[in-house]
Amino acid sequence: MKGRGWVGFAVDAGLGVGFAAALAFQAYRLAGSWGGAYWQFGCVAGAVVCGLALLRRRGRLWAAIAGLAVAAVAIVVARLAGLPSEPGPAMALGLSVLVGSAVRVLPTWRAGAVAAGGGVVVAGGLVAAFVFSTGSVVAVLNGAAWLAALVAGLGPRLLAARRRAMAERVRRNERLELARELHDVVAHHITSIVLQAQAGQLLARKQPHTAEGSLADIEAAGSDALAATRRVVGLLRDATDNDKARSGEQLGELVKRFDGHGLVVRLSLPDGEPGWPPEVARTLYRVVQESLTNISRHAPNARHVTVTVARDQDAVRVQVVDDAPPGMTPYPHRGGYGLIGMRERVEALGGTLSVGPRRGTGWSVLATLPAPASECR
Repeated sequence: MKGRGWVGFAVDAGLGVGFAAALAFQAYRLAGSWGGAYWQFGCVAGAVVCGLALLRRRGRLWAAIAGLAVAAVAIVVARLAGLPSEPGPAMALGLSVLVGSAVRVLPTWRAGAVAAGGGVVVAGGLVAAFVFSTGSVVAVLNGAAWLAALVAGLGPRLLAARRRAMAERVRRNERLELARELHDVVAHHITSIVLQAQAGQLLARKQPHTAEGSLADIEAAGSDALAATRRVVGLLRDATDNDKARSGEQLGELVKRFDGHGLVVRLSLPDGEPGWPPEVARTLYRVVQESLTNISRHAPNARHVTVTVARDQDAVRVQVVDDAPPGMTPYPHRGGYGLIGMRERVEALGGTLSVGPRRGTGWSVLATLPAPASECR
């Protein structure tokens, strides 16, 4: 704040020097061309407008309105009194500062009103100079000063609007990313806890002595959910995404969480460490996670799931298929956030996503992500 205060003071000091020089030049020129005391009225009116320009930060709208009113009255009085009727250089400079400042920071309709008022004053000066008199270069310079004020005000205003729009875009993208992360984490871990709780209830009725183990599994799943939620919350505090690329080993761990409890999940990976680009590996992990979560939630009659990851020269493909009976679909609500988030992730990388029923039984999720071999480590 102190730095800005000194900058503002320096700007106003420079303007004060410029205003004083313009007033002195105006007095000198009028005294030489018109003679006598013709310069006094124009210089006094110009000094008032310049003073308002120096006080503009206390109220830009009212300072601009007062400056334009003084200029309009000065034109009329000067014309009636037979004095130079166009705004002099000092008044034109003060008006340009007032108009430019107002256009830069005031709300749209107020800024437009001030700009239009400045145009009216300039037009009045032009009429007074060219219709009732013999014309004047000063009147043309007044118009140029008004146009310069508009440019000086609109330029920073448009830049500020663009920065705000970009910032809002970034915030919106961050909110969408956070929403996708929260959905992925919460849906996945809560589904795991629910499945283990259901299995624990069955075991407690049939084999009571195994209930303790089921409770331990639920506790472990809850701890995993808490840790994952904390990682997502950490995204709000750290601009860098510290989530490492999902490797084939991590995909295997993900599959093991769903394997069992009536569901057999098999994973097929390319030979060796894939070394996919981080964004590709992470998206593959999320596609598999979302697909398995939806199968567990919406296709309870499915018994076998196959997850196949393959790559060719320019792409990586992941397919998740199940054997749910017809009518048991893992995606009953096509507009759900899970499918939307999955599609957004895939399409953001230039890939394609195909989701639909298979011939006979089950559903298939097929994601294709561009990943040239040169990009893989």
